[in-house]
Amino acid sequence: MTTNRTRSFAAVAAIAVGVSLTACSQDAETTPTAATSAVTSTSSAAASTTEPVPTDSSDKTSAAGTESKLTVVDVRVGEHDGFDRVVYEMGGIGTPGWRVKYVDAATQEGSGKPVDIKGAAVIQVLIDGSAYPFDSGVEQYSGPNPVPGVGGVVTEVNGSNVFEGVTQSFIGVTEKQPFTVTTLSDPPRVVVDVAR
Repeated sequence: MTTNRTRSFAAVAAIAVGVSLTACSQDAETTPTAATSAVTSTSSAAASTTEPVPTDSSDKTSAAGTESKLTVVDVRVGEHDGFDRVVYEMGGIGTPGWRVKYVDAATQEGSGKPVDIKGAAVIQVLIDGSAYPFDSGVEQYSGPNPVPGVGGVVTEVNGSNVFEGVTQSFIGVTEKQPFTVTTLSDPPRVVVDVAR
């Protein structure tokens, strides 16, 4: 009788352990699936939602992260629903800061030389936290300069040179329009959206 009770207890214990392991296994599988679903639905919602069109043309500023050493590695112009987007992609370390505003004329920092830029209005972009390639450890952008627009409000983007820790660039536009400036990461980017 003792042997039957021991066997019964062992069988019940084995079943209990099996049920517990199955439950843990299901929880482990359910959690990633739920997280994946949440990420997927967030991505789908973001993809189907249109981004806001800029409504303000005042000066915009944001401080760079301390110890930032960033170099512009790419400059792109794209077309979106209601605005044109200029992207300054950066390599190196840290978070870029920026000072962006409309200026009467495009003038090179340091030398004071005029910069030719097509367009009826000019947005100056100063990216703080910038570094020369030998300080940031990445190759500087060497593509076309100016970068042509895509047929919207941005006519061209001219310059991505570093002077005293600041990258200076100019965005030519067909007319003075509202704009926004944001910073994105992975890789670090300064993004300027100009309303059409």
